[in-house]
Amino acid sequence: MPLDVTQYCLQRDRLFLIGGPCVIESEALVMKVAGLLAEACAKLSVPLIFKSSYDKANRTSIDSFRGPGLEKGLAALRRVREELQVPVLTDVHSVQEATLAAEVVDVLQIPAFLARQTDLLVAAGRTGKVVNLKKAQFMAPWDMFQAVEKVRRTGNDRIFITERGSQFGYNNLVVDMRSIAILSESGRPIVFDATHSVQLPGGQGVCSGGQRQFVEPLACAAVAAGAHGVFLETHDDPDHALCDGPNSLPLDVVPSLLAKLLRIHAALRH
Repeated sequence: MPLDVTQYCLQRDRLFLIGGPCVIESEALVMKVAGLLAEACAKLSVPLIFKSSYDKANRTSIDSFRGPGLEKGLAALRRVREELQVPVLTDVHSVQEATLAAEVVDVLQIPAFLARQTDLLVAAGRTGKVVNLKKAQFMAPWDMFQAVEKVRRTGNDRIFITERGSQFGYNNLVVDMRSIAILSESGRPIVFDATHSVQLPGGQGVCSGGQRQFVEPLACAAVAAGAHGVFLETHDDPDHALCDGPNSLPLDVVPSLLAKLLRIHAALRH
């Protein structure tokens, strides 16, 4: 069985990574990316949760690639989990999906646009899986306390909260680092989504743009502000990725960024 994510979900003294390609483009891609991330994280002793989505239901255009769907996507994630012994995370969009995905994955992620959907949060909580609540772009950090409570009322206290930036005018996001401290008042581990935070939603007309050059400084600032985990979408060829390429990191830069984040994290602890 993969590493039990609860040990760094509940014990917030180790920096961890949630990482992978935005969407499952192919089983071969997720195995390649997961393998390289697992190798890099093992060398640095960074706990890894592999992330990829079987369906990106909120794409800008109806013609955009969404993923292979539930059945094929979960099969690919199951292979990562079983062959690489890496815990996996994926988005869920409905009560039914939460139940089915929970049979395969270790962490159920509530997409930012669905952070207020009570039935979905309750269904995810009832699975007993770790639930990653992404703060909506339109919500204040303190508004997320009610989202946490919706999951906790199911008897499930295994929750991450992920900061991913706030809407700032049209087609732009801004990160308020005060959010890390405010969200920490929930008592839950706080993750910073460094790649979605540099997204330019709908910025290319039929798809979102991004400014990946700002991923590193924002990730460093978030860890310095007290984030317990970092969320990075990464791809072996982000310029040709089928989803979120402009804000995804090339795989080869992830190890050096993780090493820098670990130094910041260690400085804070000492």
